[in-house]
Amino acid sequence: MRQDEQPRQEPTAAEAARSIIRSALKASLATLESGTGFPYASLVTVAFLPDGTPLLLLSRLALHTRNLQADHRASLLFDASDGAGDPLAGGRVTVIGSMKPVTSDEIVRRRFLARHPGAGMYVDFSDFGFWQLAVERAHYIGGFGRIVDLKAAELLSNLSEAHELIAAEAEIVEHMNDDHADAVQLYATRLAGAAPGAWRISGVDPAGFDLVNGERAVRIEFANPVINPDHARAEFVRMAKAARAGAT
Repeated sequence: MRQDEQPRQEPTAAEAARSIIRSALKASLATLESGTGFPYASLVTVAFLPDGTPLLLLSRLALHTRNLQADHRASLLFDASDGAGDPLAGGRVTVIGSMKPVTSDEIVRRRFLARHPGAGMYVDFSDFGFWQLAVERAHYIGGFGRIVDLKAAELLSNLSEAHELIAAEAEIVEHMNDDHADAVQLYATRLAGAAPGAWRISGVDPAGFDLVNGERAVRIEFANPVINPDHARAEFVRMAKAARAGAT
């Protein structure tokens, strides 16, 4: 480390939990089995609203959906322990709340399909519909001895002043992917430390942005809050300069 460099600060539990959640493409869904009350765990793909609210695309023919129709209580386990020699030493987050069906919403559809383009083959089937988890709290485990309970406000972004950004999100994402693909690759490889690939931005929100590449996703946080397109442009320019300079 150079003398003028500052040591990296360890992320807070909330920051680490948000990173694990927003970098996930899948999660374990726990519901209560209708009729018996037994816990039932299943695997689901996940996306997120701009504030970080988890989104699922479920078939009403699936057992977990029938369970949710009878009892909306649910939890999602996000597991980031794949790279740990001992999985129990890795990070994971259990998010607890109530799962509710989502009425037709273009943002929900666009954000889910941007993260899971393969879902385009069945998203319009009559038995499929979107659900979202109304987050109440979370339980973060960052390895042995680091266990923290988190409130919903510590996981979700405040969108109260970001109406301009949310309205322009689709245009911003398209512009970055189509006109600044080289910068997008640098964000993923140099700022997020990901392997090279066909990285694309899937969503932008006040706290940061999400990138996907097939079976992988990464999350990059903004250094400054972003509430409109001009703020987003300034942050993307700043981060591109940092990436080209080899900053990590």
